Amino acid sequence: MMSQAPGPTPESLYLDRLKENRALLAVEQRRDRLLGYTKVALLLLVLIVAVALLKFPSRLVYLSIPVAAFVAFAVWHDRVLQRVARLNRILTFYERGLGRLHDAWAGAGEPGERFLEPRHPYARDLDVFGRGSIFELLCTARTRAGEETLARWLLEAAPLDVIAARQEAIAELKERVGFRERLFAAGDPVRAGVHPERLVEWGETRPDLGRAFLRPVMAVLSLVWLASLFYWLASSSWLPLLGASMVNGAVWMLLRGGIDAFADATESATADLVILAGVLRVVEEEPFESRLLRHWQGQLRSAPLRPSAAIRKLSRLARYLESRRNFLIRPLSAGLFYTAQLAFAAESWRRRFGPSIRGWLEVLGGCEALADLSTFAWEHPEATVPAFVNAGPLFDAAGLAHPLLPEKRAVRNGLRLDGKLQLMIVSGPNMAGKSTFVRAVGINAVLAQCGSVVQARELRMSPLAIGASICVLDSLQGGVSRFYAEIQRLKLISDMTCTPRHVLFLLDELLSGTNSHDRLAGSQFLVRALLAQRAIGLITTHDLALTRIPEADTGAAVNCHFEDHLENGALQFDYRLKPGVVRTSNALRLMQSIGLAVEEERS
Repeated sequence: MMSQAPGPTPESLYLDRLKENRALLAVEQRRDRLLGYTKVALLLLVLIVAVALLKFPSRLVYLSIPVAAFVAFAVWHDRVLQRVARLNRILTFYERGLGRLHDAWAGAGEPGERFLEPRHPYARDLDVFGRGSIFELLCTARTRAGEETLARWLLEAAPLDVIAARQEAIAELKERVGFRERLFAAGDPVRAGVHPERLVEWGETRPDLGRAFLRPVMAVLSLVWLASLFYWLASSSWLPLLGASMVNGAVWMLLRGGIDAFADATESATADLVILAGVLRVVEEEPFESRLLRHWQGQLRSAPLRPSAAIRKLSRLARYLESRRNFLIRPLSAGLFYTAQLAFAAESWRRRFGPSIRGWLEVLGGCEALADLSTFAWEHPEATVPAFVNAGPLFDAAGLAHPLLPEKRAVRNGLRLDGKLQLMIVSGPNMAGKSTFVRAVGINAVLAQCGSVVQARELRMSPLAIGASICVLDSLQGGVSRFYAEIQRLKLISDMTCTPRHVLFLLDELLSGTNSHDRLAGSQFLVRALLAQRAIGLITTHDLALTRIPEADTGAAVNCHFEDHLENGALQFDYRLKPGVVRTSNALRLMQSIGLAVEEERS
């Protein structure tokens, strides 16, 4: 039996697609320059012909030939410019992909800092948001709905059935680089322009423009005003036009307040809808097999008019509403009820489709979030799909690494915590890897519970509520010291043990803001309380007094450590987790390495 040839690697595929699209872009850019020169030449020809025919007014009809040619080339040129913009977005998609593969992505994407909640039990501590965060690594969403969905998934653990459905969908999308490319390249070049909360609020607001009969009445009044305008032009009799203008002006003054407010609200809610329409169309047209994606796609396809087409219709109305400020249209607005007619058309759209907007955005956000997670799975072929068990607590990982570290630099370690071995005290010198290991455990647990693959060779776990105290900050404005902020966080984690999920606690340098005696006593009290509630977790420390905790909790806790060694006069770290308590310290040597005059104590 012949073996199947391996497929392309993420890097080779990205490089090939970049090469292909750069060649296409070069062709379109040459076409862009040629059409630009042609338009200039045609414009000059129009001017020359116009001057030449001034003496022969009857022959001015021939001027329509170069004018028509200019219009045709302008339309052609506009389509070329759209293709150039789309190809540039495609190049950005693959360049960012290569940046992630080469560890050059931090600061180039969306950090998601607006989603950071200070009281969240792990978001700040596990680098979920911010520059160089897991959110920035994952997020390629084109809409704010996609960004908000991904953020919500990272902040809230999903039920097991939802995790299984997302895992199935991610497995389907993993190889579909073309689908993710089309999602990223869809719509306007302005990224994430749609504000879903405004659009949903606008769509679910009750109609408020008055009775429906006003629209046909305004249409009749507009026709009367136009007829009086043409009559004036033909006969020079201005009285009918004056009368029609006075009637229409009076009606417009009565309606103007509500119409203008509605138009402003519509403009605010529907900014950059072209992005939303483009991304929705990609989702509507993609063939799916997984149950979750087929269910979501069915919601989009069930309406008589596809959501992408409906959104494009609303987008056109919104653009026309924006043009009401044009100095050419403004004088005609009162006579023709230009703004009012458009407002009533938008109101009719809202009455028909407004209640569906929330559902559309939820589907779109979910599809974009799944695309983000499938990109992570595609670009990390060594990652694995975690397995979940109902009975717990359990966190059993083999070959665990931090997802934000590139594969070539990541050192993998194993960890098992369960109902018998609930606690690991991790000691070790500075920079040896304690905090990175704790964060690796936490962020992989977060990824697993949002449906993603994880950076481990194997991971089995039960549903866990994650609580971390790793980078707790003081607050000068709030008058809160670091120690007080830390004990508030510990209280939050303690309270989490009263929920149905078992708790995974991750505590870095526990109670470092107090003296050694109080630190040991407070840590022992906290640990006993957490273990009594069947919580599992890790505590890192420099204070070797805390390594005595396992002595009081025989079997439920164990000591492990990271260490360093001197090699050719320089500190070296292997970042390997080892059993037992560390017996070395490197603080003085690190101080000396940066030029601080510190002498080591001699025995």
